[in-house]
Amino acid sequence: MTSHDGTLRVLSTSDLAGIDISLADVVHTVEGAYRTLHAGHSDNPRKLTVKPPDGHSVSYAMLGRDGTRDVVAIKTSYKHGLDKSRDEQHYYTSLTIYDDVTGLPVAMMDCSRIGSLRTPAVSALIARECARPGARSALVIGTGTQGRLALPFMLTTLPGLERLMVFGTHSDGIAAVRAELRAHFPDREVEIVTDVRAAAHDADIVVATAGAHTPAAVESDWLEPGALSILVGHGLAPSTLHRADRVIATSEAQMNVTGTDMADDEGELPAVDTEFPPVLAGLTAGRHHAEERIFAYNSGLVVTDIALGHRFAQLALARNLGTEVALWK
Repeated sequence: MTSHDGTLRVLSTSDLAGIDISLADVVHTVEGAYRTLHAGHSDNPRKLTVKPPDGHSVSYAMLGRDGTRDVVAIKTSYKHGLDKSRDEQHYYTSLTIYDDVTGLPVAMMDCSRIGSLRTPAVSALIARECARPGARSALVIGTGTQGRLALPFMLTTLPGLERLMVFGTHSDGIAAVRAELRAHFPDREVEIVTDVRAAAHDADIVVATAGAHTPAAVESDWLEPGALSILVGHGLAPSTLHRADRVIATSEAQMNVTGTDMADDEGELPAVDTEFPPVLAGLTAGRHHAEERIFAYNSGLVVTDIALGHRFAQLALARNLGTEVALWK
């Protein structure tokens, strides 16, 4: 599956957009990446972050190795215009994969679609493992890239969900949420809510995916006992973390880097009770009892990007998609 020596297969946004992949396939791929990491066969060092003093942009670099696929990859992410509206922001992310058996490059690709699938798949896995038994209602805050697929993925892992709620402030985003749900689950309807407090009170699961400018900030005392709150972007107040009965993170180290906006008045974050990989492996509990309020921090791990990116590369190369670039000639 590797490129010829001295060349690199580049997969563009449009190349990847034309590839069909089921939600179940994505969930299976992401779950496998977590299990491989927990087994000690993969490496996922802490991400590097740089940000200018005025906070108008943020950049990340992430290196990882997938021990199941024997590949090494580097992901970069750059967002500009954090002080501006969503329409004025610029965001670029890429993933470059190398075969660690042959030593040859596999592909370099736009990572935006991979991220838009990987993150809600992780939230859906967290919901499957940590929601209280018999969970029937879910609230998604935000209608951007992550919010649009949050409900379809949760229905993939928790088909018993009955009430599906979304809070958003952008009409185009709300329309996109409806379209995504209809595309994957044509018999299901989403309820657009305007009273976040009432909706959070009624929700067994709250997934916060909104941007930094969202007016939503769910407080701990808005949530019923047993509620699960998952933070992906913004939309949860720090009290949901600090007053939780149980705190779970995909990576405590990454939470301490990227979750500083959830710190208390002393600038501190609470200790994590468990990371998510051992929960998936069945070594630690997602929850101990039905009344626990659980906070989960979904920061994303590069090993999941690598696994899903490798899956996309397989599908793309089978269709001879992409452009060969003689980068090293």
